[in-house]
Amino acid sequence: MEYDRKKWAVPFTLTGLVILLDQLSKAYVVRNWPLIGSFIKDVFNNDVLVFYHVRNKAIAFSIGAGLPSAVQAVLFIVLPVGVLGFLVWYYFNTHEFNYLQRWAIAGIIGGGIGNIIDRIFRPEGVVDFISVKFYGIFGMERWPTFNIADSSVVICCTILMISMILEHIKNTKGVTK
Repeated sequence: MEYDRKKWAVPFTLTGLVILLDQLSKAYVVRNWPLIGSFIKDVFNNDVLVFYHVRNKAIAFSIGAGLPSAVQAVLFIVLPVGVLGFLVWYYFNTHEFNYLQRWAIAGIIGGGIGNIIDRIFRPEGVVDFISVKFYGIFGMERWPTFNIADSSVVICCTILMISMILEHIKNTKGVTK
């Protein structure tokens, strides 16, 4: 099967856009909002979507916050850089992904790079500033505070998984008949 690496590079415009929007929004927050919630902007005036400035030295849900800094550096910088590097390599060396899946992977890579930039250049931790009410689901009143990079990773992972499941269903439907 022929493929065009130049066409496959187009989704990386999303990678660049995610990194740009993520870093610009974080720079704005750092420059204009005091750390840890003394500035709170309730977007809808009903506590559903709230913006405030916090930092996270760990990963999602503050997992690994108590680890020594050397271990955090390996787990939260070195390992993710390696995984993202492998993902980029695999992206360009496989025919397994369709075009939508390539866009999703590009969004995941952009989000990953956005947070790695923070881990390297912001010793206080990754800048998070979006807080969403979660109405007690899973015992949480609010979802853990996040940023644009986190959003990109979650949304694009969801798109990738749904796309892969639907493609698998489509491919196996023809096989079982």
